[in-house]
Amino acid sequence: MRGRAASGSAAGRIAWMCAAHVITMPGFAAYSTLLPRLQHEWGINNSQAGFVSGAFFAGYMTAVPLLAGITDRIDARRVYFCSCLVLAAALAGFALLAQGFLSAALFQAAAGAGIAGTYMPGLRVLTDNTEGAAQSRAVSFYTAIFGLGTSVSIIISGWVGDVWGWRAAFGVAAIGPVIAGAMVAFGMPPSRLAEARAEFLLDFRPVLRAREVRAYILGYTVHCWELFGSRSWLVAFCFFAQVTQPGGWIWSPVAIAAIANLFGPPASVVGNELALRYGRGRLISVVMVASGVLTCLLGFTNALPGYAIAGLAMLHMALVMGDSSALTAGMVMHSAPEARGATMAVHSTLGFGAGFLAPLAFGAILDAAGGNANPTAWGAAFVCLGAGALVAPFLLGFARRDERR
Repeated sequence: MRGRAASGSAAGRIAWMCAAHVITMPGFAAYSTLLPRLQHEWGINNSQAGFVSGAFFAGYMTAVPLLAGITDRIDARRVYFCSCLVLAAALAGFALLAQGFLSAALFQAAAGAGIAGTYMPGLRVLTDNTEGAAQSRAVSFYTAIFGLGTSVSIIISGWVGDVWGWRAAFGVAAIGPVIAGAMVAFGMPPSRLAEARAEFLLDFRPVLRAREVRAYILGYTVHCWELFGSRSWLVAFCFFAQVTQPGGWIWSPVAIAAIANLFGPPASVVGNELALRYGRGRLISVVMVASGVLTCLLGFTNALPGYAIAGLAMLHMALVMGDSSALTAGMVMHSAPEARGATMAVHSTLGFGAGFLAPLAFGAILDAAGGNANPTAWGAAFVCLGAGALVAPFLLGFARRDERR
């Protein structure tokens, strides 16, 4: 595998990897976008629906320690390429074979395992080929572009699902990972491999003992709990609000979620730039508390006009994503070069592990508090997502940091 197309400037490599990242993602939000019709067709309750959504993150959490960790020994491009094939197969399997709760959960788990081998290994390819301030900005753009990929996934899944049905939406999504795998395998230079030091190969204890790195990893875990829980249920919440408050809806719930996710990438990039200028801990603290407050309030807004809910959803996604790049860039900056793959593995495992639990907890609270026709139940479920962000900056010490670069 010889990298050619993006092997020139740092800007070219960043653009190439970001493009590949988006192209892998058409299936990422397909299930949450199509959830209302799948839930109706299969007759599953909110807890089951949340479990299927969480199965994606369970697959990710299970696979990422190995797939990100072995990039300390194996060229990350190879891991990326093979994982893209797994992701494509999982999405195609969902399109052809999913029949209900259990089969959907299995294919979602397989898709999560495929994404596990693209997201952090892709970041490894990129950070190994950039240095200094360019590396921090590479992390910023790459992690921020996740929001754009999510919006593309929502738009494609919603449109194809409306025109040809949900199976076609998953089938179309399976094409992207094949293209992205080829882009990275043949368009990027090889990643750097550490010397053979057994203590760092899939041994995550040194990572967990590193206090500076640990704070960023745990902060990212709180961030993912809030982010993926919201993303998994935002379309369903907007459908509920539209039924209870039909006036003033300019866009459909799918369009609102897609547009809201588009606010994530610029917010993440700006957040990292502000962190470089004013201090990473200070930026993370302010953004986390602000996003936590709005997330806790969002579930109680169903009585507002549609345009107000749409505006709050967009502000919500911007705030939730505002600290994403700052957290991941902090992790990369403080990670030991010989253990960077292991550090990324722990970072992503705990983050996406929270992504597995958050949709499930949201659905369980929704059922326990009165069901998805009860406004109070939606409020309680969103409070569950936002509460952690209110206290994490103080417990993890970000409020006391003044780290600039």
